[in-house]
Amino acid sequence: MQPQFDWSLEPLIDMSAAEFRDWQRLLEERSGMVVSEGRRTFLQTNLRARMREVGVGDYATYYRQVTEGPRGAVEWSTLMDRLTVQETRFFRHPPSFAVLEDYLAARLEREGGQRPWSLWSVGCSSGEETYSMAMSAAEVLRTAAAGGSFGVTGTDISLSALSKCREASYAARRLEDVSPERRARYFEPGAEGRFRVGAALAARVCFAKLNVLDLASAPLSGMDVIFCQNLLIYFRRWRRREILNRLAERLAPGGLLLVGVGEMVGWQHPDLQPLADDRVLAFIRTKQ
Repeated sequence: MQPQFDWSLEPLIDMSAAEFRDWQRLLEERSGMVVSEGRRTFLQTNLRARMREVGVGDYATYYRQVTEGPRGAVEWSTLMDRLTVQETRFFRHPPSFAVLEDYLAARLEREGGQRPWSLWSVGCSSGEETYSMAMSAAEVLRTAAAGGSFGVTGTDISLSALSKCREASYAARRLEDVSPERRARYFEPGAEGRFRVGAALAARVCFAKLNVLDLASAPLSGMDVIFCQNLLIYFRRWRRREILNRLAERLAPGGLLLVGVGEMVGWQHPDLQPLADDRVLAFIRTKQ
């Protein structure tokens, strides 16, 4: 019996210019992700790692493997997990959450807690932003000692990321920007120094798979708050505008859209009014 060849010991050759263009085109067509020449090493490193795992020795063969048949769809999903999951942390951009809490407090004072708030984290990665939004909403209601409720939805293209969201268990370094009071209120100590989101907060949050290229058919609408941060940087400018236009349509009248600072310059929408705050890039839907 011939011994099985171990591809993990075989060095992989560099990707040719033509192969790189093929992968660029495939990623943009399927996910909207733009891989510039400057990120070629990032792409090649992740492809190599996955190719070694599945025992493929060249890029052309692996390309066929992710583009052909039902197995290709499964492999494509696995590869996307590798290329899109980014490390993040709770309250990653504190000014955005300060604006969120001020906005919700004003809504509560003006309208009371008669209608539940609906919040959406677009491109939620491993869930830190989504749970941060939930903590902010919970804190506003707790501080005001008011009735009311809310729900937060996190969406992402990566099944692996969504699995981490639902596990809701995080290393201590991810909680560096969470105050001791909030840490005690919303987390439970876990194994190996990790922290788990408390059951009461987790019950307010749900997660679903969504490719932002499919926003036109997304079931979410009438949202009071939408966060879209650290996502648009991966797309071409025209695609960024398209994504933001779709999100604007999903906002309820008076709703808040928060975008990553510097991710979109010069974008305007007839139904949205820019928020006068230099710390953030945010918009309020004015059209009824």
